[in-house]
Amino acid sequence: MSLHRVGSMESYEQIRGASPARSEHRKMSFNPVADLVPPPKQEEVVGAFEVSKTKRLMQVATAVVFCLFAAGVVFGYAALKPVLVSEGVYKDLCANNYQPAEMEKTCYDQEIRLNLMFATAAVATNVCALPVGTVLDKYGPRVSGIVGSILLAIGALLLALARRLPFDVYIPGYLFLALGGPFVFISSFQLSNTFPKYSGLILALLTGAFDSSSAIFLFYHLIYTASHNTFTPQKFFSVYLIVPLFILLVQLFLMPAKSYKTMGELFAKAKDSPRDVDSIEEDIYNGREVDRVREERQAHRESVVSEITSLLGKKGLAKQKTEEEKKKEISGVWGALHGASAWQQIKSPWFVLITLFTVVQMTRINYFVATIRSQYDYMLGDYASAEHVNNVFDIALPVGGVLSVPFIGLVLDNTSTPFVLSLLVLTATMIGILGLLPYLWAAYLNIIVFVLYRPLYYTAVSDYAAKVFGFDTFGKVYGLIICLAGVLNFSQSGLDALTHRTFRSDPMPVNVALLLIAFVIGCALVGYVWHKSRHMAREHLEDEAEEATERAMPVAVNGI
Repeated sequence: MSLHRVGSMESYEQIRGASPARSEHRKMSFNPVADLVPPPKQEEVVGAFEVSKTKRLMQVATAVVFCLFAAGVVFGYAALKPVLVSEGVYKDLCANNYQPAEMEKTCYDQEIRLNLMFATAAVATNVCALPVGTVLDKYGPRVSGIVGSILLAIGALLLALARRLPFDVYIPGYLFLALGGPFVFISSFQLSNTFPKYSGLILALLTGAFDSSSAIFLFYHLIYTASHNTFTPQKFFSVYLIVPLFILLVQLFLMPAKSYKTMGELFAKAKDSPRDVDSIEEDIYNGREVDRVREERQAHRESVVSEITSLLGKKGLAKQKTEEEKKKEISGVWGALHGASAWQQIKSPWFVLITLFTVVQMTRINYFVATIRSQYDYMLGDYASAEHVNNVFDIALPVGGVLSVPFIGLVLDNTSTPFVLSLLVLTATMIGILGLLPYLWAAYLNIIVFVLYRPLYYTAVSDYAAKVFGFDTFGKVYGLIICLAGVLNFSQSGLDALTHRTFRSDPMPVNVALLLIAFVIGCALVGYVWHKSRHMAREHLEDEAEEATERAMPVAVNGI
């Protein structure tokens, strides 16, 4: 699952109108197919000041809790897989005479099917960005959350009944868990607008909960081991049904039905508009009555502005605008394709290169998560050491995601986009090289770098999309990037087949190939973006020089 970083959900871009001095705030859409469905009815603007502080606090805290238990739980598969192997899941696919040296080793067909279980879930999580955006934009966060709770319940129920059913439901069950996560996670983003002064902190909490949710299966693995394998997956997923039930109840009785609006949207709504004046004059013919209604509306607008200002604190809005302008300037590529159509953006090198990079990196990440134990079993030549590496990874994955959240914000907000992309390529290359070294210290170092890189990579891609393509087409363009990357993640099954059949379980050839492909594409991406950023900076300086020259020219008075 990608971590959508769009500033602080306060994100809006200034769209220039007929007058250069005039700007409007345009809402960021999560809907990647907005042009293919009828536009929703104009909804009432909901501001945070209209809801009590206590209720808003409860909503944020509740969202963090259910994201912790449901948002990205499927990415803890590395901890769940040994339990499934121990329970003999897909063991019937092995030959009758298959006798592994260790009880938790798998045969080829079993390994392929277990890895397919995770690959399918990883693909679904990313492809799900398309329907989630549509549902969220059209029906609101409550409906999205309810849909997510139903999908989670179906997945948990299938996995709880897997032993009793006469057909395979492990893959469908895990698939439904993967589909439910994005619905409950992405619908929570709008809660960052409940407390605009702390929107960054709220998004960090939600993102941290997403990363930490992969630890759910880690804790289950520990309980399973402590219970001497008596707390079976069927029992665990029966208990897990409490989670979707909790989400359903809080969506119905606590969480907002409509998204909280950004400050830009609220200010835009509070302004006088010609449409308001026209509607008054059409409905009321008495001049005094028109004036009275106008005064009432003006008083309401001033009240709204006052409430918004109180939410932001003294000088909060001015400070926020200054910070946003600074981030745009630092980026070096902000606005590169803003205003272009989605099709123009999609056929540009900006889109093609980031999509190729995302496809390769997401494949590498998910392939490593699914196969870490088997890879190090071969490279270290010791199953016990490989098992220990796997256990360390299970703990490090959620912890690394949480620890990296504040540093990711600092990096993305204070460095240029070419620098961020260079950092991604260098770190990915380092991970690839460490993954080729058959030493225990290299395995541990590889895990540390990997768990810090993963959230940075996911967040940087969404940050790149927002800065380069803009928010007007964000849902369509970013959704397509993640969808394509997700679909092509099915190549994991082919990589598994190459590793186990062609290369006799040696992961080196596949890892070397992925490393080289990622490095070449990454260098091409960095080179292109760096070249474009320099070109944009030069144009910006030329425009400023031209404006300064025009301001410096004396104005003729009476022909003199």
